[in-house]
Amino acid sequence: MSENELVPASGEAWDVVVVGGGAAGLSAALTLARVRRSVLVVDAGEPRNAPAAGAHGLLSRDGIPPLELLRLGREEVASYGGRIVSGRVAGVRREDGNLVVSTEDGGRAAARRLLLTTGLVDELPDVPGLARLWGRDVVHCVYCHGWEVRDTAVGVLGTGPGSFHQALMFRQLSSRVTLFLHNGVDLGDEQWEQLAALGVGVVEGGVRGLEVDDRDRLAGVRLASGKEIAVDTLAVAPRFTARADFLSDLGLALTEHPTGMGAQLAVEAGGFTGVEGVWAAGNVADVTANVPVAAASGTQAGAALNADLIAADAGAAAAARAALGTTEARGRVAD
Repeated sequence: MSENELVPASGEAWDVVVVGGGAAGLSAALTLARVRRSVLVVDAGEPRNAPAAGAHGLLSRDGIPPLELLRLGREEVASYGGRIVSGRVAGVRREDGNLVVSTEDGGRAAARRLLLTTGLVDELPDVPGLARLWGRDVVHCVYCHGWEVRDTAVGVLGTGPGSFHQALMFRQLSSRVTLFLHNGVDLGDEQWEQLAALGVGVVEGGVRGLEVDDRDRLAGVRLASGKEIAVDTLAVAPRFTARADFLSDLGLALTEHPTGMGAQLAVEAGGFTGVEGVWAAGNVADVTANVPVAAASGTQAGAALNADLIAADAGAAAAARAALGTTEARGRVAD
């Protein structure tokens, strides 16, 4: 066995290897570790919400810094015997009845079951300056950032049909909302009327870039015409693409979200992917999930994985007993 082989204390294969150590992955690992499953979390250390000041919607923990949430989660998992290692998974293949996870640095871990919680990548519109302010003054979700940007001058970068709805949502938080019809947004008559009735301004023409003040905060939007319009916050609608490029050997591929906002893995109830031994939870399976929803899906997947392992273990034990020629009388009660 190589020095890069990651094995549990109880044997050569982990009950579950979790790929991704965000809210979904850690919640699943916590659920599994608390019922004494051997669980390994492999995490690349690239949380999607790292630029944000706080994670929101978490009962009793609203506004907790994202990295602090993960630190506490790792400690909880470890306290029940779960193991967390740093690494980027390069591939997964079947070997000797297990799923073998390989990392880019040469690490290997065999698992009876695999849970994918690798999250997603936010593909931002091609406007200079967006990435620099992403998660601070450039945001996408009222539930994640709305309270923090309330009553500011909010611009909405129009990039598709969903931008109209995004403008309506941010109008709940501020009376100063402007929709920039940047790229391919065509409003119908009823939509124009609704925006006008709500006092939402509409600016036609492409956006060329952002203006930043001497505090490195958003100051305005610069149009292709050269005109500058002051805004404090800019809402955008990225395309969400699940991180799943290492799964081709398992026959898993991304499917388009029904809204067209991104691509994700298709899963059944509990997170089963349809591929033997493989589950998924969090943003990799639902690009719309925020932190509380991702965490909940991880908990559900952990319970589903444990139920599957219980059934497998009970079946294997019965088969081994039968092979020895031992049977149990129906209805016998233990002494």
